[in-house]
Amino acid sequence: MEIYSNLGGIEENVVPLTIFVALLCLCLVVCHFFRENRWVNESITALLIGCVSGIVILFASKRRSSHILRFDEQIFFNYPLPAIIFNAGFQVKKKRFFDNFFTIMLFGVIGVFISSTIITAGSWLLFPKFGFGGLTPRGYLAIGAIFSATDTVCTLQILHQDETPRLYSLVFGEGVVNDATSVVLFNAIQKIDMNKVDGVVAIRLLGDFLYLFSTSTALGVAAGLLTAYVFKGFQRHSTIREIAIMVLMAYLSYMLAELFKLSGILTVFFAGIFMSHYAWHNITDSSRITTKHVFAMMSYIAEMFIFLYVGMDALDLEKWKMNKLSVWNLLGLYSTVMFLILLGRAAFVFPLSAFSNYINRSSVIIWWAGLMRGAVSIALAFKQFTYYGVPFNPINATMVTTVVIIVLFTTMVFGVLSKPLVNHLVPATTPNSLEHEPSLTLDDLRPPLLSMEESVGSNFLRAKQNVSILLETPVHSIHTFWRKFDDRYMRPLFGGPQSSPSTIP
Repeated sequence: MEIYSNLGGIEENVVPLTIFVALLCLCLVVCHFFRENRWVNESITALLIGCVSGIVILFASKRRSSHILRFDEQIFFNYPLPAIIFNAGFQVKKKRFFDNFFTIMLFGVIGVFISSTIITAGSWLLFPKFGFGGLTPRGYLAIGAIFSATDTVCTLQILHQDETPRLYSLVFGEGVVNDATSVVLFNAIQKIDMNKVDGVVAIRLLGDFLYLFSTSTALGVAAGLLTAYVFKGFQRHSTIREIAIMVLMAYLSYMLAELFKLSGILTVFFAGIFMSHYAWHNITDSSRITTKHVFAMMSYIAEMFIFLYVGMDALDLEKWKMNKLSVWNLLGLYSTVMFLILLGRAAFVFPLSAFSNYINRSSVIIWWAGLMRGAVSIALAFKQFTYYGVPFNPINATMVTTVVIIVLFTTMVFGVLSKPLVNHLVPATTPNSLEHEPSLTLDDLRPPLLSMEESVGSNFLRAKQNVSILLETPVHSIHTFWRKFDDRYMRPLFGGPQSSPSTIP
């Protein structure tokens, strides 16, 4: 973050950072005391402390500024965000994630396109009715991507993995994939030539998206496998070196993706998944314990940092003074954005839930969990509408303040209501029949690959049987085939325990 120069001399770097670190410590302490509170969660606590701190700083600086650090969206994308996303990939329950991979990708990828389309079209039609115009076509498309990025932290703090494993996996997986897809879509939008908007542009946008998605994923997978292979070749282990290599390899994969104009967020997510799946088994026991806690700590501090800053930025008078709309028009603008978010979310959650045979009360929780907006929306908004945290003009200032207000409203209002809603829809004492997952038998673990030792007829029958199973239960079959391939080829080369019929890690 660039220091906002309200102070002079040598202390201009030290004092603001000291105050901000002290506020972060205060957030952690307060969050600890409110961890069992029915209404308040960690995100809300950080926002409230940020707002109170902003008021104090505003009066202390004689109404010149409500924050002591200037938001630099590039620094956010280069430092805090990789830590958040890598930890999400590293901590994800891989079996649950890939068991529900089809549904997660439906919500996280197809859902983002549906939501973004509705928000973009609705903004284009409704914003001028409140006296707000002047946004470019690229700006409207960016709005769709910005407001499609969700923040599911509040709901995940309430759900229990052991009680509702599938629901937790869907909410967690969709949240991460949603953020990654929103960033990839946002980056693809920046490459569009707006001087030639026609049907070809839509095809080119889809092509750019698929290219970014596939290449970024491949780079993350390669980084995870390379790290695992390096650890497998270690003769003498060192906890410090193992942790350092894992952190640096994850960050290197992110920066390489950014260097090649790919999606670093998607790359570091899959690097985290493959490092935890292979590399984690090749390090010492002390390194395993330490990595999980270190990565979780880095992610936690990064999330608290962004929410604390958002609370301060809500009182930034510079942006509000640049705003030219009346109070009623602003309220209409905020209400319109909220309506479009609710509509865009519902437009894909319930139809796609029915399509994937998951339509029940849990679908309401999935819809609700994606209504909150957070760090990714803030970062994309600052990247689109500011230059080192300063808006270019009144139009951009209005959009930045709109995003900040939406993040505040959704996190504080919907976040407060999340726990009562989840407890009402999914009581802890009620078993959820949809949480049952098929178990693998010993026969299922036989390699599905063709064998050189068997006759052509036997291989043909085996291939025919596998195709039949794939067509009947595609998601489970693909996951099962992958486990067989993983046990036979990947784990012996890159590390990890062999699966057993009773325990699949």
